[in-house]
Amino acid sequence: MKTFGWILLAAGVLLNACAPNNVHKEDSWEKYFAEYKAEGCFMLFDNGQGDFKVYNIDRAKQPFSPASTFKIFNSLVALQTGAIADTGTVIKWDSIVRSYPQWNQDLSMQAAFRASSVPYFQEVARRIGKDRMQHWLDTVKYGNMKISAIDTFWLDNTLKITPDEELGFVKKLYFDQLPFSKTTMEFVRNMMLMEKTPQYTLSYKTGWAVLKDKQIGWIVGWIEKEGLPSFFVLNVESEDPNFDMKTARIDILKKILKQEGYF
Repeated sequence: MKTFGWILLAAGVLLNACAPNNVHKEDSWEKYFAEYKAEGCFMLFDNGQGDFKVYNIDRAKQPFSPASTFKIFNSLVALQTGAIADTGTVIKWDSIVRSYPQWNQDLSMQAAFRASSVPYFQEVARRIGKDRMQHWLDTVKYGNMKISAIDTFWLDNTLKITPDEELGFVKKLYFDQLPFSKTTMEFVRNMMLMEKTPQYTLSYKTGWAVLKDKQIGWIVGWIEKEGLPSFFVLNVESEDPNFDMKTARIDILKKILKQEGYF
């Protein structure tokens, strides 16, 4: 356990705050990935208890394309710089018909975030511009901080981030510890809220990258229960071209959270 804890402590921003004796391997979560014949990792940090559970720590340290989880960062920069005035800002549909019907319309940032509209956030990135985007990537130290084309770099495997880094990033967002204004961070946190019940609130952003012969899926965010947050990141991979990523990733997330007593 000492060796495992030392690896985690060296791995990323979030893990620096965790004591080695509070880090636990959770191999029981493997069954949820096996159910879908998928590989992956899951990290769960209970901020109230300081308890950190991880399945597949080796994968948690590997960098992957952030895909649409980058919309969190993209939104923060857009709102901070004024490239987008607020989350109600509408960008007109470019009249190109795409395979996702919800993208084929005028969208506000809020609606585009929930629909995970790639065209909307490509336009957002173009409005930010490469120099400003690079400045904020460097300032936040988001992933490997690399940009290719301004409107594809988070999709084409240029920009990469580890699951560990994703977890540290959303933890800082939750606690207003990123170098953006509190108003900007609050706007983005509000967009991430997906479920609210009397028992819990669940906030997250999904991501899905298709790279050559494999699919990479993400869910990153937090769940609040009794006013206390726990932060999570799911990373899942399959080489099956018929793999149902949308179903699998949310099912794995909720089964793990249920096992851990959040539901």
